[in-house]
Amino acid sequence: MPISPGPFTGRTITGLAQDLRAGRTTATELVMQALDAVTKLDPQLNAFVTVDHDGALAAARRADHELAAGTDRGPLHGVPVGVKDLIDVAGLPATMGSRHYAGHVPAADAACVIRLRRAGAIVVGKTTTHEFAYGPTGDRSANGPSRNPHDPERMTGGSSGGSAAAVAAGMVPLALGTDTGGSVRIPAALCGIAGFKPAYGAISADGVFPLSRTFDHVGVLAGDVRDCLPAYRALTESQLREDVSGARMAWLDPAGLNPAGLIQVDQRVTDLVRTASGARDEVRLPAEVVTALRETYLVIQSCEAAAVHAARLARAPELFGPELLERLRVAAELPGWRYVQAMDGRARLAASVGALFERHDVIALPTVPITAPPLQEPETEPDGEPGAWRGTVRATLLSMTSLWNVVGLPALTVPAGTVDGLPVGLQLVCRPGRELLLFEAAAHLPEKAPSTPGPAAP
Repeated sequence: MPISPGPFTGRTITGLAQDLRAGRTTATELVMQALDAVTKLDPQLNAFVTVDHDGALAAARRADHELAAGTDRGPLHGVPVGVKDLIDVAGLPATMGSRHYAGHVPAADAACVIRLRRAGAIVVGKTTTHEFAYGPTGDRSANGPSRNPHDPERMTGGSSGGSAAAVAAGMVPLALGTDTGGSVRIPAALCGIAGFKPAYGAISADGVFPLSRTFDHVGVLAGDVRDCLPAYRALTESQLREDVSGARMAWLDPAGLNPAGLIQVDQRVTDLVRTASGARDEVRLPAEVVTALRETYLVIQSCEAAAVHAARLARAPELFGPELLERLRVAAELPGWRYVQAMDGRARLAASVGALFERHDVIALPTVPITAPPLQEPETEPDGEPGAWRGTVRATLLSMTSLWNVVGLPALTVPAGTVDGLPVGLQLVCRPGRELLLFEAAAHLPEKAPSTPGPAAP
C-alpha cells in the first residue's frame, strides 16, 4: 500500500514562497512540518540517514528574522530541503551509505550546499544513498534500503533513492542528489516526481564524494517540475534567459536503444510515455553508436570507481557490501588501455549524439523502461565486465539514462502516468546551454497523467 502523503505533497515552492511572504506561514512552521513528517513517515521509507532537528529549526528562525527585516534571498528562502548523504554538510555525518565512513563528519559544506544556504534554503537532513552511489536500485546501503512511497516493498531506484522518497512522500518539497548514470532521474521516475540533471559541470561537485569524476553530476529532485528551475538557478546563479518558443520535439524509440534485445522493456511503459510526450517526429541512434556509448560508460565508470576505492579495497574489503565488493574487484581488472581508448572515443560519440539535435531541440524517451522492481530483486550477474548489458535489473534501470552522462547533456524526467499503479517517467534531453527548452517542453505536457492497468506485456 502507498504511504499517506506528507505535508508538502502537492505544494510548490512558488506557493510556499507566496505563503511565507503573505504571512500565512513561517519558515519555522515549514521546518516543523518537515521534521514531524520525517518522524511519522521515515520509519516506513528509510529516506533519511540523519536529521538535523536543532540546526534546521535554528536556520528557520534566522530565515524568519531576515524576512521580517526585509532581507529576501529568493524563492528558496525558508524552504526545507534534503541533501543526499554523498554531499558534505558541515557538522552532519556523511556516511556515503558505507561502513567505511561510519562516524565521518565533514567540517565544511559542499559548494552546492553553500549555494543552497545562500539562497535561504534550510537543510533538514541527509538522505539515504546506494552504497558509494554505485548502483541504480537504491536498496544496497549500510543503513538499509530506501523504500518507494507508492509501494514500500519496491525499489526507489538509485542512487539518490532517499532524496526521491523524501520528496515523493511529501516530507520535503526539494532535495539534492547526484547523477553519474541516472541516479537523479531513475529514482525520480520510479517514485513519481521530477528530477533534473543539468549539463556536466553546471553545478559544482566540490565537496561531493566521487563515483566517476568524468560522469558525476549534481542534480535536483522536486515534487513539481516547475520547482527544479528555481533550484537550478540558485545552485548555479544562472539567469537562463533565451527565447524558447516553438521548441521542436522528437521521440527516441527505446527499441533503438536495445538493438540486441537484452534489456527489459515493458511496452506499456513505452506507449504511455510516447502518448504523454506528444512527439510526432522520430529519431534514432545507429546501433553501433548505442553499443559504443554503453561500452564507453561501463569502462570509464568502472575504471574511475576502481581508482577511487583502490586503497579501501586493499585495506578493508570486508567493510564493503558484497555486491559492491565484487563489482569493484572486477572493475579493478580492466586494463588501462581500455580506459584510454574510451576517453579518446568520447568526442566522436558526442558528435554522433549531437546529430539528434540537427532538426530538433528536445529528445523524448522513457526515463526507465519498466516500473519499480521489488526490493532486492534477484538477478544473476553476468560474466565479464561489471554491469554488462544482459538484461539485469541494474542494466535495465540505467539503459535510458546513462547514455546522456557519457556526453554530458542536460536531462529532465517528469511524471508521465502510471502502470499498475506505479509511476512512469518521461525523459527530456537537450543540448548544453539550452536547459530552458526542457522546462518549456515539460510545461506543455498533458496536465493529467494517464494510467495503464492490466497484466504486464510479454
